[in-house]
This record gives sequence, C-alpha cells and structure tokens, in this order.
Amino acid sequence: MSNSDLHTRRLNATPRGVGVMCDFFVVKAENATLWDNNGREYTDFGAGIAVLNTGHRHPKVIEAVKAQLDCFTHTAFQIVPYENYLTLAERLNQRVPINGPAKTTFFSTGAEAVENAVKIARAATGRPGIIAFTGAFHGRTLMTLSLTGKVTPYKTGFGPFASPVYHARYPDALHGVSVEDALESLAALFRSDISPQQVAAILYEPIQGEGGFYVAPPAFVQALRQLCDQHGILLIADEIQSGFARSGRLFASDYLPEAKPDIVTMAKSLAGGMVLSAVSGRAEIMDAPQPGGLGGTYAGSPPAIAAALAVLEIIDEEKLCERALRLGEQLRETLLGAGCRALAEVRGRGSMLAAEFHTEEGQPCPATASAIQRKALEQGLLLLTCGVHGNVIRFLYPLTIPDEQFSAALSLLATILAEH
Repeated sequence: MSNSDLHTRRLNATPRGVGVMCDFFVVKAENATLWDNNGREYTDFGAGIAVLNTGHRHPKVIEAVKAQLDCFTHTAFQIVPYENYLTLAERLNQRVPINGPAKTTFFSTGAEAVENAVKIARAATGRPGIIAFTGAFHGRTLMTLSLTGKVTPYKTGFGPFASPVYHARYPDALHGVSVEDALESLAALFRSDISPQQVAAILYEPIQGEGGFYVAPPAFVQALRQLCDQHGILLIADEIQSGFARSGRLFASDYLPEAKPDIVTMAKSLAGGMVLSAVSGRAEIMDAPQPGGLGGTYAGSPPAIAAALAVLEIIDEEKLCERALRLGEQLRETLLGAGCRALAEVRGRGSMLAAEFHTEEGQPCPATASAIQRKALEQGLLLLTCGVHGNVIRFLYPLTIPDEQFSAALSLLATILAEH
C-alpha cells in the first residue's frame, strides 16, 4: 500500500490531535537508518525523540528482550517480583548523581516518572507546592501538563490544570534572561504566590528538551541547590531527554557534582526503544510513600528491564559518552562553519545540540527552521524542531551511527544551511 493510501487511512482512523510529522510510513529500521514501504532510506536524526541513543534494534538489546520473552512477559512486580528489576535498580543506584544511598523504582512513561517524583516529594516533605520553569516540557498528563511551560500545542484547550504549580523563568541569555533574572523570578514567587515552606520541590531540566536545548548555567543550578537546602525543598532533575550518554555523560547532572539533585527522573533512551521509565532518589526520600503508594500494572515491564540492562552495558562497552562528545563537536563545527546568516546560536552539551534561527532583525524565525527541516527530509535526513517559538532544530541522532553515514548527513546539512 502506498504512503498516500496509508495517510488517508490515518486521517480516517486517528484523531487530528495526534500530530504526525512525516508523510511516509516506516517498515524497517536499523541503527540510524529508516526504510519506508517504497524502499526509500532515511537517516534518522530524531531517534524517536531521543529514545534511541543506542540506535534502532541494537543486537544486544534484541538479544536481551528475546531471552526475557522465553521466560515470561509480565507478572506485575508488585504482585510477583523478579530479579532483573532489582539488578537494574541496583545498577542505577550506583550511577545516578545523588548524594548518599539511593533507591530506584520503575514506571512506563516519562510522564509517569515525573508524576511519581512529585508524589514522592510531597510525601517526603508534607508540602503541596511544585515550582517548574518556563519552556519546560514534563509530559502530557494533567500534572505534567501543569508543570510544562509551553502552551501551544500542549496545553491549549485542556485546562484547568493541577495546583499548586508555579513557573519561574529559566535562564536564556540569547533572549535576555540572565541567571539573576531567573533567581529573582523565584524570589518573586516566594513573595507573592507561595511561601517556600509550602514548596515540596523545584523541578528543572539540566538541559531543556522541547524548550530548545538550553543548558542550565552552573551558577543557576548551584543557586537552586542552595535555595532548596535553605528552605527544605527537594530538587528534582528531569533527565528524561538528557540522560544515558546523550550529553557526553551518563546524566547531564554529572557535569555539576557540587549541586546534585535529590530525585532524578529518566525514561526515553533508558531501554533502547522499549517502554520504561524510572525515578531514583535519596533512599530516605524514596521511602516516604507508604507501601502500595507507588506502582503500576505495567511499571517495570520485564522485557523493558532486560533491554535497559543491555543499554547500560552498550553505553560502557561502546564508550558512547566519549562518542557523544566527538560527534557533537563535529556537528557543532559543521553548523558554525556553514555560513548560515539565519543561525543565531548553537548550544547544548555533547550530542544534545540545537541550532536556533532568527530573522535579520533578530526575531525568532520558525519559518527558517521549518524550511531546513523540510529540505532535509526531502533529501532523506530526518530532523526535529523544538523551542517555544518553534525556531530551533535539535539533533538527536543515535550515538551508534556509523561514521560514514554521519559525515554524509553533515555534508547534506551544511549544503542546506548555506542556502539560508
């Protein structure tokens, strides 16, 4: 069946609220390559929105999942537990950037991880308030939509939202928001909206994902840590998009060992394409909810747990943190050297990089980002946009992409950028 016929079926069978970027339908994928039903190849620089740091169908992930399927597929851990769940929790406890002993529990989606991090923080502190930031994306459920700091398209028509949730400004030097401005916005919340003694947690992304790949300045994170310590507030780092070698470290929070969070949420590339999320935190905090207060029917699915154990081994064996740094530097050089006049900034860490585009007057230009994305797709390179204004292209290629394929993609990208 043609892509056109499948597109018609999609419009008839699924709601318009499920936005779809590509006009082709995938039938096969391997590492950093997709094939549609016409046999056309695409180089995947989206990786399922940062889910495939280890690539499509990594042999070690496939082998681990197959082995688990030969044993059992599901019991619900809180009914009949299984050892692999414990093994993965132990391995994450050893590596998550948390001070002191840590504990970990598993869920399915990133939104579930954030929801449960909020529950744990409220149980541990006895406080209701949560503070997030402008430009944040934390999920599509009621609580995580409330925490998300971007209205269109995520929040439009879906209110009222959960409370008490507040938003402070996230530092963004390109658009005139300094660290001091961001911290003053927190102080303003404490003066006018909620007492710090009523705040359970401050939730932030070490590198904003959907917001535009803004890296949290070290001074900002250190100030958040000090503020939380001063008022008994918990600091939650949302590492759902930035985790598992994408930034050049296993977690982006590893860049700031002097300002470690109390709780970390993770998902996406944790399980190499299988559905799994996790919450890790200081042991005494994680033990705050009563037995039965945490869980979920599919939380910690056995095939996904097996995949995640394989992913951790792949990251170490194939040195993906180091590879993320090397590939990211090549990409940065390509972006900066392409002579694109509309390019306002290249930012990020490791292979979590983004390019922002402005008009000649210095205003955000989503049209340029969309045009570059469209031209790339026409020539077989899949790119994703992001940002509050939609004027940012983010690069999320698998860290396992072959060097020759990566170089070819960068050459194509440079040609397209030079036209702008």
